Amino acid sequence: MADSIGKKMGMSAKNRLLSVIATAWFAILAIIIIFPVFAGLLASFRPGTELIRKGLSIDLDVSTMTLNNYIYLFSGNADSQKYFMWFRNSLFLTAVSVVGTLIVCYIVAYGLSMYEYPLKNFLFFLVIATMMVPFEILILPLYKEMITLKLIDTTAGVVLPGVCGASTVFFFRQYMIGLPKELLDAGRIDGATEYGICFKIMLPITKPAFAAMSILCAMGAWNNVLWPMLVYRNASKFTLPIGLNTLLTPYGNNYDVLIAGSMFGILPVFIVFLCFQRYFIEGMTAGAVKG
Repeated sequence: MADSIGKKMGMSAKNRLLSVIATAWFAILAIIIIFPVFAGLLASFRPGTELIRKGLSIDLDVSTMTLNNYIYLFSGNADSQKYFMWFRNSLFLTAVSVVGTLIVCYIVAYGLSMYEYPLKNFLFFLVIATMMVPFEILILPLYKEMITLKLIDTTAGVVLPGVCGASTVFFFRQYMIGLPKELLDAGRIDGATEYGICFKIMLPITKPAFAAMSILCAMGAWNNVLWPMLVYRNASKFTLPIGLNTLLTPYGNNYDVLIAGSMFGILPVFIVFLCFQRYFIEGMTAGAVKG
């Protein structure tokens, strides 16, 4: 009995020690991640000359802090109009990308999880294998394909290459593997079509997965720079990351708009995450343990 109690106390102390180490490690990671965001936030309240002179820092010098950058950003001048044009373009591109990706990936994952047919696992392997290929290797063939399809300088040319993301398909499939397939039989007995079962019965059950993937896909589309930069030719179609990048030129850098605009550009994804945080955690947890 004494040995058993001693072992339990030893395990309890070990678990507490591991918990403390894990907490300290993640706290350090959080500080490392938050530091540049906090430094950028402080820089957005300082004149661009201060950024050039001191760089990014967390020095809380109240005497140099001002709202002029944000006032200028919302003043309606030429720079402000260009910024909000880029902002609208990013919102539109993100919305189209998220909706298209979720619909296509859900349908693909549904077919890979709810039906039995030859080579099903092999097809799933092919989907997952695309995750092993760096996007940089695919840029040239994808670009030539967009030229052939005459989709250069179009939103479709930006969205279509990534509309069936392997990671999103994998997540949906893992989530749906844990759903009871008896629901399909029940739907067929009630006279529902296969499309009706897919969209009217199974889709509502996967709302947590949709919420989780909506946030991740929105973040990816909102922050995407390389591919939209290659596809878009017309400056009026530039997204926010591309537009902000044009503020840095050999002839001068508009740091006032760049830093304030970058901080304001975080808000859409941040608001989406706050609104769907509960569903995000539920969907990620369920997708991780099912299957």
